Amino acid sequence: MKKQNFKKLGAVAVAAMALTGCKLIGDLEYTVTPDPVEMHGDSVKVSVTVKVPEKGLHKKVTAEITPKLGNHAFKTVYIQGEKATGNGQVIPKKAGGTVNYTDVIAYSADMEHADLTVGGVAKKGKKEIEVETKKIADGTIVTPLWVQNDDKALIGVDNFVRTTEETYSGAQINYNKGKSNVSAAELKQDDMKEFITWMADAQVNPKKAPKKINFNAYASPEGEIDMNANLASDRAKSGKEACIKLLEKAKFEVPEGGRFFAENPKGEDWDGFKVAVESSDLEDKDLILRILTMYSDLNKREEEIRKMAKTYTQLERKDILPSLRRCQFAVIYDKIGWSDEELKELSKTKPDTLTVEELLFTAALYEDLGEKMRLYNLVVQYYPEDWRGPNNVGYVYYMQNDLANAKTNFEKANGMNENPVTLNNLGIIARINGDRDKATELLNSAVSAGSEVKYNLGIIDIQNGDYAEAAGNMGSENTFNKALAQVLNGDLATALTTIDASQDKESAIGYYLKAIIGARQNNLDMVVNNLKSAFAKDSSLKAKASKDREFIKFFENASFQNVVK
Repeated sequence: MKKQNFKKLGAVAVAAMALTGCKLIGDLEYTVTPDPVEMHGDSVKVSVTVKVPEKGLHKKVTAEITPKLGNHAFKTVYIQGEKATGNGQVIPKKAGGTVNYTDVIAYSADMEHADLTVGGVAKKGKKEIEVETKKIADGTIVTPLWVQNDDKALIGVDNFVRTTEETYSGAQINYNKGKSNVSAAELKQDDMKEFITWMADAQVNPKKAPKKINFNAYASPEGEIDMNANLASDRAKSGKEACIKLLEKAKFEVPEGGRFFAENPKGEDWDGFKVAVESSDLEDKDLILRILTMYSDLNKREEEIRKMAKTYTQLERKDILPSLRRCQFAVIYDKIGWSDEELKELSKTKPDTLTVEELLFTAALYEDLGEKMRLYNLVVQYYPEDWRGPNNVGYVYYMQNDLANAKTNFEKANGMNENPVTLNNLGIIARINGDRDKATELLNSAVSAGSEVKYNLGIIDIQNGDYAEAAGNMGSENTFNKALAQVLNGDLATALTTIDASQDKESAIGYYLKAIIGARQNNLDMVVNNLKSAFAKDSSLKAKASKDREFIKFFENASFQNVVK
């Protein structure tokens, strides 16, 4: 997009600089760009074109001309005639000439209402005559100083999940060798009673939502593989049928859909066999474990183990093989966490029962900073190793404009776990405290944390005078600062849209910025109307506006004078 600057880019100021009683130097013309001069970054830059008219400089004269902004001097311009000695730019007497001059000096607050002047001396031989000081431009536009400290601190976010899929697998049916029928005694075991109790509770407990029961059935690893595969299938089927009868007797309401019960035969349980052997006191268990490692062929494994007749007998007697002949009931269910209101209440009555994720999530339910601080301090208390506790405490301090305590807690969090969130937060503290170089370094290391970091870099861009970069870094945010960057970059129409979509649409500073946009568009009504609204919100801005060089072209206008008086 083509940049437009509606300020007067240059004004010609003609200063009569004839020397009393001597025509050593004629009247010089000055073109200053921009006029008024502008603060940009931390400095003020001026570009001056000095035009020396025909026969305007004696051949033997040297002249030193020094621009000043208030009491702050720019570098001196040196010009000289054709026969003068020195290092100045030579100006032919007959033709005259032009000197182009640019310089930059550091900005200070007293420059805002200062004028740009020139003065100096002209010399011919031993004769030296002072050049009268003259105003050549107004200074200084300081609109970049409107930048707001709306840096975006980040919290360490929670990983709270209210509903999780869980498995209850406390019940199983055991079978005799080579059998798949369920004995009545198996259904009277304690694990089956607990299973029925658990399922009954799930009928009325809003925190449990059973979705499926898998019947994971196995055969012990002896016998032919195909036979054991069929045996595992038969056990899965019989286990399911037994479970259905138990649930029907307990009047459990099975969810509709036909997929609540699922047979899941697993075949020979070599993994379970290995675990059982490892935990046993068998004399030859190391040898058995080596066999499992040496042979991938399942038939070969069994053959080698069977050769160890005594050991094989012990596998049966020590309940290693019998324990593998089983069908496990695995209930897949949704475990539903506490509601928002329950979490809030528990955070006050039983905070030690909540997980760190629940505490962090609960804090996000509150708008009140005091409540947030209470929750984040609980995280620090109960989960002292989690960096999110001190980081988020620092966040609340930052939002309360307590930068000292914010910095302390951000540093603590960063010491526990340096990451993009903590680096961003330390970066904004560094910027607000005036260390833009350190802030830039920290924020550039934190860009993966999100768009907030780029926005924070955009604030630094405004302060550095990189207005196009600032507007780009601020992304889709509609804020005062983004509109300010767009104004400074000359994108006035977009800036007006941005400020009208921001929270500052009807604030004092928002109206004031819209008045500046009006001034740059030479729209008197827009200037006056927005200044009236700004003053209604903050009357102290009248004194600012009455001297603000953004409005200099309206200083003599009656409507402007009436609104600022």
